[in-house]
Parts: sequence; C-alpha cells; structure tokens
Amino acid sequence: MTTNTFDVAIVGGGAAGLSAATTLARSLRSVVVLDAGKPRNAPAAGAHNVLGHEGISPLELLAKGRAEAAGYGARIRPGEVVNARRDDDGLFVIELDDGDTVNARRLLLASGLVDELPDVPGVSELWGSTVLHCPYCHGWEVRGQRIGVLGTGAMSAHQAMLFAQLSDDVTLFTNTMPTPEDEEIERLSALGVAVVDGVVERLDVVDGALGAVVLSDGRAIERDALVVAPRFVVRSEIYTGLGGTLADHPMGGTFIPTGQMGATDVPGVWAAGNCADLAATVSVSMGAGTNAGAAINMDLILDDARRAVSRENRRAPHATTTSPAG
Repeated sequence: MTTNTFDVAIVGGGAAGLSAATTLARSLRSVVVLDAGKPRNAPAAGAHNVLGHEGISPLELLAKGRAEAAGYGARIRPGEVVNARRDDDGLFVIELDDGDTVNARRLLLASGLVDELPDVPGVSELWGSTVLHCPYCHGWEVRGQRIGVLGTGAMSAHQAMLFAQLSDDVTLFTNTMPTPEDEEIERLSALGVAVVDGVVERLDVVDGALGAVVLSDGRAIERDALVVAPRFVVRSEIYTGLGGTLADHPMGGTFIPTGQMGATDVPGVWAAGNCADLAATVSVSMGAGTNAGAAINMDLILDDARRAVSRENRRAPHATTTSPAG
C-alpha cells in the first residue's frame, strides 16, 4: 500500500472535477483527481451548450480536460474510491479499490450520478442515441421528428410540452404515469401533443435505432425518438460515510446539499456537479467545479495563514521587564 498527501483530493473526473482540478492546480495547489472512469454521458454522441466545444464527443472533452489539468500539475489517478475517513490530524484518508490510500487536507466530491432507466426492453439499448431525456442536451438533434414521451411520473406531461417546442409530432404515452389533470390535458391538446393510453411493453429496435413504441395490447406506434425520465441516483456513499445528510429533491431523488461555492455541512468537504445539482449540464458543472476550486483554495489560504501565525507566536521571544534604576 502506498500513501500520498495532497492539498485537495477530488473524487470524480468529470466536468466538475476536472474544472476544479485545473483551478486549484493553477493556484499551485497539489491536487489529485480520483477517477473511476464511469462518465454519465459516455453513451451520448456529443456534448451540447458547451461554449467553444459545441457537439464535442464527451470522451474527447474529458480527455482534453485531463490533459489541461495535468499540464498545470494535477495528478489524475484512475481508481474507484471505496471509503473516506478523517484521521487524528484532520486529514482525509481516502481508500481506493486497489488498496492504495490518498491523504488530503480538503475533499471535493464530484462523483456525479447514475441514470436508472425505466424497465422497458429497448430503452437501455438505445439510451444516449434515440432514447433521451433532456431537450437542452439533445433536443436539437431530434427536432421535427416523430417524438414519443414515455409517461413514468408527474413530470412526463412537462417533458411532452418541452419537446412540443421542437416538433409538431409529439405523442405522450401515459404508461405508468399518474392520470393527467384536466388542465394538463387541455395544455397538451392546445400544443398539439397526442395522448395515448396504455402500458408500453417494449421498443421496436430497427438497425440500432428506434422504430416504434409497442404497447401491451399489440399496438405499434412509429416513433423516431423516445423521451424518458430516468431516476437520478447520486453517488453519495462517501458523503454519507463522512456523516453528511442528503436532501430530497422536489423532482424526486436525493442530492448533496451545498451552500455558496459548493461547501457542504461536513467541514472540509465540498461538492460540485450532478451529485449536488441533479439538473446540472456539462457547462453548469464546469462552472460549479471552478467555483468550488476557488473556494477551497481560499479556505486553504486561511488555514495556512492561521498555521503561520501560530508558528510565529511560538518563535517570538518572551518580553522581559526591567526595573528602572533608582
């Protein structure tokens, strides 16, 4: 087992983690990025709304980010974190799956989340191509096409209205969602969204793309793309293991609550990206990582200053008092 000590350890090598690493390394901090190599957006063909990099492959973007962070001195360490604790000196002791241990003065969690997809045959196979969830991430790519929306929750009608902005042919499959309110039905109708009742049995996959949505009664409705609502599961084991408490999200699921610049309720721990903001896109995660990196650097500066003052006080000679000559 080997041990290394850094100013900051970052759990997660995605947009948030690498942005924070670059910010910290440019401030001459020793930084290690602990990257399990499981980027959420790996199945997608391109990352969008990333200024200057529109449509770039997510994996290419991460490769560029790793090179930039490493160019300023950050260390990129492949491996999955299995545990983190604090030692008697206040350092974070971070254990990896290969048995190595990393020590750090501060910890940034940028571990992201996992998309739990609806259990409908064909959905996982087409996820990231003709099965999608975000109109801002991938809506342009399916504009004007025959779009279906898989009803699984209260927000499915909301999704249908969003995609009706992008196509005149949108169908909401009620599937397992709650019965829409009359007001929702009225809005959907006014926007030209068709509503089809019935449980979706499977997706018909043709040449690696969506061909039709097949219902349990045998109906097959041709669609070019299907919108789903994954269940967002935050990678939060490290945070809760350190004593942190998750917060409930209004749209469902939980997240790591943070204050300004990503600070959490656990001293010395920050969080950025999807683990702290379920709706964060790539560019939003970048900004959150940059902010967290700046905040951590300032926190370390204050800690360094306190330590320096303490050392100076210990070195200062004791003042002596002499009586005046009489």
